[in-house]
Amino acid sequence: MAQAHEIDYRIVGEEMQYVEIELDPNETAIAEAGSFMLMDDGIQMETIFGDGSGNQSNSVLGKLFSAGKRLLVGESLFMTAYTNIGQGKKRVSFASPYPGKIIPLDLMQLGGTVICQKDAFLCAAKGVSVGIALQRKLGTGLFGGEGFIMEKLEGDGMAFVHAGGHVFERELQAGEILKIDTGCVVAYTKTIDFDIQFVGGIKNTIFGGEGLFFATLRGPGKVWMQTLPISRLASRILSYSRPGNRKEEGSILGGIGNLLDGDGF
Repeated sequence: MAQAHEIDYRIVGEEMQYVEIELDPNETAIAEAGSFMLMDDGIQMETIFGDGSGNQSNSVLGKLFSAGKRLLVGESLFMTAYTNIGQGKKRVSFASPYPGKIIPLDLMQLGGTVICQKDAFLCAAKGVSVGIALQRKLGTGLFGGEGFIMEKLEGDGMAFVHAGGHVFERELQAGEILKIDTGCVVAYTKTIDFDIQFVGGIKNTIFGGEGLFFATLRGPGKVWMQTLPISRLASRILSYSRPGNRKEEGSILGGIGNLLDGDGF
C-alpha cells in the first residue's frame, strides 16, 4: 500500500511552466518556500520542519536534525504543506523559478529513490522524503559540479523537480556509459553509478573551454539532463553586467566588434 498521498497533476506552459496539483479532501502536497503560485479556497497552508514524511523522528532534536540536513543542499529549514480541508477537489499550483522544464517523477515506478541536483526539488505529495545524498568518491565530490552533497527523493508518491532549458531523459542499459558536462546532470535513479573523468590532453585542458572534467554515468538506470544549467546562465548574465562590457553596442565600431566576435550586429 502506498505511503504517500496519491495526487493528480497537470503541467502547464512551455518555457516558464507551473504544475497544478489536484487534492482530494484531506490530501496534502509539500513544496519549497517561494514556489507557491495560487490555490483554491479551502486549502490550508502550514509551515513545517523538513518534509513531513514518516521518515522523520518524533523527537524535537530528530526533527531539527532532519530539517537541518536540508541546509546542506541549499534549501531552507522549513517547507510548506498544503492540505485540502474543504469539500470536493481543490487545486494548488507551484511555479518554476527560472526558464526550463518541470519533471514529474513517479517514485513508485522509479525504484523508490531518485538523486537530483541541489535546488532541483519543487514540490511533492506528502509522504515523499526530501533528504541528502553524499557522494562517496572524493573526485566526484570535488569536481562533479554539484559537490559532495545532492538531494535524495525517496518514497512511493509523485515528486516534481525543475531544470533549465530543454530537459530530456535517457535510459541506460547495464554497463552502458554516458559522458556529459557535469552541470547538465539533473537527476538519476539509484542504480546509476555516477563518477567524474578528467578530460585529458593539454590542448583540451587549456583551450577546450569546456572545463577539466565531465561526468560519467554508468547504467542500468534512467538519467535526466538539462541543456541550460542555472550556473551557466548566471555566469553569462554576470559577464554581460560587468562595467565596460557591451557598452559599445549601438555604435558602428561596436557593431563591427560584435560581428567579429560572433555576436552579429
